[in-house]
Amino acid sequence: QAQLVESGGALVRSGGSPRLSCEAVGFTLDRLAIGWFRQAPGDEREGVSCISSRDSTTLYADSVKGRYTISRSKTNNNIAYLPMNELKLEDTGTYYCVTELYLASCTSHDFRLGTWGRGTQVTVSP
Repeated sequence: QAQLVESGGALVRSGGSPRLSCEAVGFTLDRLAIGWFRQAPGDEREGVSCISSRDSTTLYADSVKGRYTISRSKTNNNIAYLPMNELKLEDTGTYYCVTELYLASCTSHDFRLGTWGRGTQVTVSP
């Protein structure tokens, strides 16, 4: 069964730099748009970074620009990454990866029919 599995979430100190991974099981990420979303308790799920199917377009939420970088593995066509730098308290949340055929925008609406992972928790402490 095709699924996405996120990993790399942890309890980190403010300013830390973890890297999240998204592994596709049962399919590859070639020619698929990929999105990373996060959801904090009580908040709606928001897109933090997305990349188009041919990597020609990358999108970032204003809150993470310059700190997060979405990428695909250069050696495994079923893995994508989200390195995060200079973490802030407000980066806390459950991070999900999702795939879709095309990148229209980095919003939940445009990825609503995509394949979603179950998420990995990132908690930033002072």
